[in-house]
Amino acid sequence: QVQLVESGGGLVQPGGSLRLSCAASGSIFSINFMGWYRQASGKQRELVATITSGESTNYADSVKGRFTISRDNANNMVFLQMVSLKPEDTAVYYCYATIRTSMHSGIYQWWGQGTQVTVSS
Repeated sequence: QVQLVESGGGLVQPGGSLRLSCAASGSIFSINFMGWYRQASGKQRELVATITSGESTNYADSVKGRFTISRDNANNMVFLQMVSLKPEDTAVYYCYATIRTSMHSGIYQWWGQGTQVTVSS
């Protein structure tokens, strides 16, 4: 089995910064994509940012220039540095990863439990 555990959420004032972390553990042979989605209250889950094993990145237009995704392949971790936060960034942020659990297994998507980010004065 695989577990993804996020940390780093919290309450921050508009214009502030937060850094989210996500650690993948368990039966992991390889990880391809890692990334972050978010879901605001009453809205659908949306992509925030993704990063490949080769560190190619992709961002939602709403966070470009403010959020930076990075990863530590040696420790199976992904990070999201968020600056210039806005009230509309308030959401539960979910980490995900596409993981192969053995040389002969398929690639499956795994999710963390989510961490709340609230941007408010």
